[in-house]
Amino acid sequence: MMKKAILLFSACLFITACGASGYDDLKIFMDETIAQGGGGNIEPIPTFSPYRPFDYNATLLRAPFDKPIVVVDPLELTAKSSVKPDENRLKEYLESFSIESIVMVGTLEQDGQFFALVKDPKQSVHYVKEGDYMGRNHGKIMRASPTNIQIMEIISAGGGWLERPRSLKLREVSN
Repeated sequence: MMKKAILLFSACLFITACGASGYDDLKIFMDETIAQGGGGNIEPIPTFSPYRPFDYNATLLRAPFDKPIVVVDPLELTAKSSVKPDENRLKEYLESFSIESIVMVGTLEQDGQFFALVKDPKQSVHYVKEGDYMGRNHGKIMRASPTNIQIMEIISAGGGWLERPRSLKLREVSN
């Protein structure tokens, strides 16, 4: 019984200790703040203009890493009497295809000679170099680099001939 009495007495002390106010300092702070007139006005939430989405359409623009396109005035593309294809020259195999159907697929350097690798529409790969011809419009390879082939075509312009620059860019081709 004594044990129960001690246990009951301890529980009463514990409950009394928990009931003591430990917030006296907080109450004093709040009373001082209210007395100073620190309560009051809160600034309103700022208003923002509504979001207007920007429609970015870059399909008509040049890619940022491509070279600028050289625009030639059509008035400058007049037939020149000094330009004409060599009709006595033997045609090369790649001249039987249109230039649009030929794809540059790589490069090769052998014994100091630089070659560009091109694929014809029949999926055969050929190596070409400066001075070779390709395409149906007497296209002569003027320069071959690791990324493109620059070609000068000679096309008919009614009563004469004119030169038209073309280029083939290196493309990744799947089998």
